[in-house]
Amino acid sequence: MNSKTIGVFFGSRSAEHDISIITAQLAISGLKGLDYNIVPVYISRDGIWMIDDELGRLATFTDPKKDVSKENRYKQYYLDLENSNGKLTFKKKGLRGKSVTIDLAFPTFHGTFGEDGTIQGLFEMFNVPYVGCDVASSALAMDKVLVKQMCEIHGIPTTKYIYFYNKDWKENKKYILERAKKELKFPVFVKPVHLGSSIGIAKVNDFKDLEDKIEVALYYDNKVLVEEGITDLMDVTCCLLGNEDLEASLLQESVFKSDFFDFDEKYINEGGAQIGNNENGLAIPARLDKEMTRNIQDTAKEVFKVLGCSGIARVDFLISKKTNNFYIAEVNPMPGTLYLHIWEPSGIDINELLKRLIELAENKHKQKQDINYSFSSSFLTNLNGSKLGKGKKLG
Repeated sequence: MNSKTIGVFFGSRSAEHDISIITAQLAISGLKGLDYNIVPVYISRDGIWMIDDELGRLATFTDPKKDVSKENRYKQYYLDLENSNGKLTFKKKGLRGKSVTIDLAFPTFHGTFGEDGTIQGLFEMFNVPYVGCDVASSALAMDKVLVKQMCEIHGIPTTKYIYFYNKDWKENKKYILERAKKELKFPVFVKPVHLGSSIGIAKVNDFKDLEDKIEVALYYDNKVLVEEGITDLMDVTCCLLGNEDLEASLLQESVFKSDFFDFDEKYINEGGAQIGNNENGLAIPARLDKEMTRNIQDTAKEVFKVLGCSGIARVDFLISKKTNNFYIAEVNPMPGTLYLHIWEPSGIDINELLKRLIELAENKHKQKQDINYSFSSSFLTNLNGSKLGKGKKLG
């Protein structure tokens, strides 16, 4: 048994909760195969933290007769703040309570409250090494508008767009609709800014349907993106692995029957293309020539570095088959199912992928330990005798 204990974190308050469970179970199974000690840490849809070995089995979540959120025995651990430094220590309640210590965190969240930098901040505060992108890059990558803005700054092509917040919509709906009509060519795509898995996304072919689709997107997010669509579209994805030195996967072409590669195409139809069951839903490698393939892989690496990503991330592209131009669509800082289905034909199996992700996490953490975060000064001692030091108001 490997002496290192890895905590696999998953679930959380996200519309992509169920996809996170699948990614977690894949990681847990693979890590156990590498002889690591695994602690499954599941966060329910209500935000309740749970720990138990049973949570590391997919059958625990697929049994229709079982409601995990109501199993009290999973809720008996709490985070021990005193003993969590360079590690996370969870203690079990009760007189015969035991403790569980996690040496390295492997977050497999998708969407809000996990993939967006929130859980990464917890790991940073406790100085715990963790897999994947850091706080800033996770937050950037999960915001489709910020990704577009960063790409624009660096001259990386992206489609025309507008964005707005729920407050803007409530106060000036007519202005937003008119702006979309004036500035964008239809069809357009309406997207919740912070979600993945195509949840809440809609293709709008006619202006009269725009308001309704925006209302749907605002159900899932308080910030919405409306971007110009591309006719004769090809949807292509590249996955990256590394910190400073990056390896690009083969390109994946999404072959979809609907208006775009939606949730059903990804996870439901014929077993789900995104989890490797619907071979007709994907073309790997994408049907592109070598020059275009290389250009997209190089651009994906550039985007990864511009956003400050690390470990693993996925970059999606839209290609106009009519003009042969390509555009950045979005970035995913924790690809669903780790995008194993694209890494395997790229020559990296599950064992190699997990080993490298852990190694990258450890290397990133080690580099941070070499940074001096403290600064000594006489500022506080000099306050002795001052108005503030005597408890008096300044000014």
